[in-house]
Amino acid sequence: MMKMSLDPVQVMSGQVKELRVAPSSNGDSRGSWKEKEVFDQDNLGLSTKPKPPKPENAVTIAVSSRVMFRTEREQKVFEQKGVEEYLRYQIEHENEPFAPGPAFPFVKALETVNARLRELYPESEELFDIVLVTYNHAHVGIRLINTINHHNLFIERFCMTGGSSPIGYLKAWQTNLYLSADADKVREALAEGIAAATMFMPDKLTEVSESQLRVAFDGDAVLFSDESERIFKAHGLDKFFEHERENEDTLLEHGPLKGFLEALGKLQKKFYAKGQRLSCPIRTFLVTARSAASSGIRALKTLRAWGLEIDEALFLAGAPKGPMLEKIRPHIYFDDQMFHVEGAAEMGTVAAHVPYGIAQKHNAKQKPGVGK
Repeated sequence: MMKMSLDPVQVMSGQVKELRVAPSSNGDSRGSWKEKEVFDQDNLGLSTKPKPPKPENAVTIAVSSRVMFRTEREQKVFEQKGVEEYLRYQIEHENEPFAPGPAFPFVKALETVNARLRELYPESEELFDIVLVTYNHAHVGIRLINTINHHNLFIERFCMTGGSSPIGYLKAWQTNLYLSADADKVREALAEGIAAATMFMPDKLTEVSESQLRVAFDGDAVLFSDESERIFKAHGLDKFFEHERENEDTLLEHGPLKGFLEALGKLQKKFYAKGQRLSCPIRTFLVTARSAASSGIRALKTLRAWGLEIDEALFLAGAPKGPMLEKIRPHIYFDDQMFHVEGAAEMGTVAAHVPYGIAQKHNAKQKPGVGK
């Protein structure tokens, strides 16, 4: 079985544009903060950075710093020497930027879409908004700010919880998607109705597009409910096919990531309205183990009834998903079964586990259901 690594919990704070902080090794927060000139520039309208959208207008993506950046070395310090030495280490290395983590290409693609949207709709706030989330103490936030600036990322909203659960803050931000390395917090978010997934770092990474956001979804227990998968688990393959035929015209219930697909579709339509359907910088994929003829039609009818377009649909009839995902090269792929997440990661795809539905009660190594 392939190995997937997770980054340790990191810390973050609200970002100030072009913030410069004098190095400090004692943890004192009274650094040499040179920000007045930058704020004066903002007041004069000279800043080149756009303002972040209001949460009620934006598609808000909350990303844990553990999946945004690589922090294995810091994790070892924390595990071997404790929290105080960990904080001291972070402060001493606050001018050394973190390397990109599994969510980094996804976030960069979101920013590419935003740039295109601002060109077409300069006054619109219907944009992606990134919130960086961490459980750690604010002392380490300076290193994260330095890292954000080093990588030229536009992330203005930080949420440092100091060990508390971030779920309440996610609801306040009106979060459309939460990505984390903490499976328990992902489950907590899903229970609160927030689309969420656990991200993993594959041993190798497939090169992805820098000009088009590509997002791939499994069907059952991701976009749709786990109703059909429950039939398969309880009664077997033949009963599953019979159930799908009998309910071909009955819509599937929505799954945990339906809302995120809706949000993507809303932004896609802004490009379509400007005659840019063929050059749209957002492309979506359905990658399901369902068979097209025997069970695929219900999935497609459900999406159509919801008013959702999916750019490409792959019905694999039980074939492995990894090779197809390698060809698609998505920035992120969502699946409810670890079997498929691991298979995708083995092929270099950044995959995210959605811990929802009946599949969570079965061993991750078990052969997956046909509806997945």
